[in-house]
Amino acid sequence: QVQLVESGGGVAQAGQSLTLSCSASGSGFGVGTAAWYRQVPGKERESVAVLTPAAPIKYAGSVKDRFTISMDSARTTVYLQMNDLKPEDTGTYYCYAYVYGEDYLWHSYWGQGTQVAVSS
Repeated sequence: QVQLVESGGGVAQAGQSLTLSCSASGSGFGVGTAAWYRQVPGKERESVAVLTPAAPIKYAGSVKDRFTISMDSARTTVYLQMNDLKPEDTGTYYCYAYVYGEDYLWHSYWGQGTQVAVSS
């Protein structure tokens, strides 16, 4: 019914920027709350940024002032603008979003993950 397709990952040097995107396809009326998570081997998954329609945006302390989560006007694509990348930003980034379904209920989905590698 709904798939979250991520793109934009890659290799970057410290100080450079990358923009991740997460596009919702299939049935549904749009994305409500959306978030980006990051995971590295041997570490627990962590929330990087959370975008809620009626609440302030939340960022992990490690990315605050460098990353920006946003959504297009159609509420079908979520972005993560990553500026001033640091080696510790390396990891697999997963999009997570709540989508208002055709059944008029909210359903959550995970993206497939996209790799980000930052070298110093």
